[in-house]
Amino acid sequence: MAFHRLQRIVGFALAVFAASGALAQAAYPTKPVRIIVPYSAGGPADIYARFLGDRLQKSLGQPFVIENRPGAGAIIGTEAVAKSPADGYTLLMMSNTHTVNESLFTKKPYSLLRDLAPVAPVNYSDLILVVHPSVPAHNLKELIALAKSKPGALNYASSGPGTPYHMAGELFKAMAGIDVVHVPHKGSAEARTSVLAGNVQMMFDAITTMAPLVQAGKVRAIATSGKTRSSITPDVPTLSEAGLPGYDAVIWLGVMTPAGTPKPIIDTLNSDIEKIANSPDVKEIWTRQGAVPMRMTPEEFGKFLEQDIQKWAKVVKFSGATVD
Repeated sequence: MAFHRLQRIVGFALAVFAASGALAQAAYPTKPVRIIVPYSAGGPADIYARFLGDRLQKSLGQPFVIENRPGAGAIIGTEAVAKSPADGYTLLMMSNTHTVNESLFTKKPYSLLRDLAPVAPVNYSDLILVVHPSVPAHNLKELIALAKSKPGALNYASSGPGTPYHMAGELFKAMAGIDVVHVPHKGSAEARTSVLAGNVQMMFDAITTMAPLVQAGKVRAIATSGKTRSSITPDVPTLSEAGLPGYDAVIWLGVMTPAGTPKPIIDTLNSDIEKIANSPDVKEIWTRQGAVPMRMTPEEFGKFLEQDIQKWAKVVKFSGATVD
C-alpha cells in the first residue's frame, strides 16, 4: 500500500510539474524579448525589426528590444543568437543573407538549420539596380555595353559579402557576362551613401529604401529584380524584361530563435507575426513601401530555408564567390 501511495504522490508531483511548465510557456513572454538584427541601423532588416517589435509588444504585452549587432556578413549577430538560451527571449531578424552564407562562407561558428529554429517569415521586396547620375547609361543595355567596353572600371556597392545586394550583383555579372568590381561596406546605409556621393557607380538596393531617392532624382533607376514590375516603380522594367531573361533576386526577411526553443513559444510567435504581417493596415503600409507579407508555418518556413540554401549554393558556385 505504501508503495502504491508513493507512486500516486510521485505521479501527482510530475503532473503538477508538467502543468506548471505548460503554464509558463502559455504565459510567454513574462519579460522583455531581444530581437538581434545582425545588420547596421537603417536597412530593411532594422526597419522591419523595429516595426515588428513595436507590434509584438502591443500584442504580447512585453517590450521587444531591438539590438543591432552588425559585422562579418551577419555572422557576429547570428552567432550571438545561436549561443543564447533556447527560451524564446532572444530572436534573430534574418534574411536571405543567411541562406547564402551557408555556401559562401567556408568557416562559420554555427550551422543555420542545426543551431537555429525557424519561427516565421516576415516579408519580401524587390531590389532595384541604380546608378549615380554621372554614369552615362540610362537603361540596362547601355549599362551592360558600358561595362563591357571598360572591364573592371565600374564598381558596385553592397552591405557586405553574402547579402542580397552582393548576390544580386554577382548574379547580374554572371548573366550579363561583365566584369564589375564588388565594393563591400559595413551596412546598406554606408553602401547607399557611397553611391549617392558618386564614390561607387551603382548598387542593388531594397526598393523599400531606395525608391524615395530614385523619385528625388539622386540616383537613376535601371531595373528591378523581381519577376514582375514593382507597384511603386511601375515605369521601371525588370532586369528580365530589359535584357536578362530569367533574372530573379529579391530580399526577404524572417525570424529565427535558438534551436531547442519550446514549440509552444515558437507557435505563439509565429501566430502573432502572421497576424501582424497580414493585418489590413500593415498590408496597406507595406504595399506603399513595396514589401509583400509572407505567410508560413514554422515547418513550412524551415522547408523554404532549405530550398533557398540550395538555390543560392548554385549561384555561389556559378559566380565563383567565396569568403574564408
